[in-house]
Amino acid sequence: MSITNEAELIGMQKVSEAVAYTLKEMINYAEVGMTTKDLDEYGAKILSDFGAKSAPYLTYGFPGWTCISVDNEFCHGIPNSERTLKDGDLINIDVSAELNGFWADNGGSFVVGKDINQHQKLVDASKFILNKAINNIKGGVRIADIGFLMETEAKKKGYKVIKNLGGHGVGRSLHEEPDELMNYRNRFDTRRFKKNSVVAIETFISTDSTIAVELKDGWTMVGNKGGYMAQHEHTILITDGKPVILTQMNEILN
Repeated sequence: MSITNEAELIGMQKVSEAVAYTLKEMINYAEVGMTTKDLDEYGAKILSDFGAKSAPYLTYGFPGWTCISVDNEFCHGIPNSERTLKDGDLINIDVSAELNGFWADNGGSFVVGKDINQHQKLVDASKFILNKAINNIKGGVRIADIGFLMETEAKKKGYKVIKNLGGHGVGRSLHEEPDELMNYRNRFDTRRFKKNSVVAIETFISTDSTIAVELKDGWTMVGNKGGYMAQHEHTILITDGKPVILTQMNEILN
């Protein structure tokens, strides 16, 4: 969406606060021995306290309130009572919600317990790339140039990017134009970021795969060549200078 007045800005700030606070608290709450269902229900309670509704549930009928992916699951993991978090697991939580007609989206990957599987390096690369991308986005910048920056930085660190997942516009629904804000340079994409528009910008940084494929459950995605993926996502308001990070409260880049 494009922010045209103060009421819209306040609406986006409120829903962004709800998803950001929920994500931060879920990351802090996660611990070894907990099930992903436990973690999801904890997040659901926080969203409910804000008066917010789960966006994947509202939009797609997703069988959970938040997406929680573990280890080789790249995204859209279904919370369940059989999946118990283990020391060194790579976890991704994606929280998106609707509040008073406004929608926001954010997510983050992290290691639970001790980093016995050496996933932290991948997590840190994803954080670094998202931060650098956001700092280079402003009105008039080519969308493809930000994708090129993200892929270049991933390659420098020895990683790949997933080429069929991308960021997107957000605000009056979960996915809006501009859609397909990819982590690589699409030379046919001539679009530019627009001042006052709201987008969810996100990384998809991978160890081995370049394509995410859906499992038989119809939701969970994994890599076409296996391996692991880290994702970090902020909802931002584009300006003439540095963007306003509406989901700053989640502290995913700290």
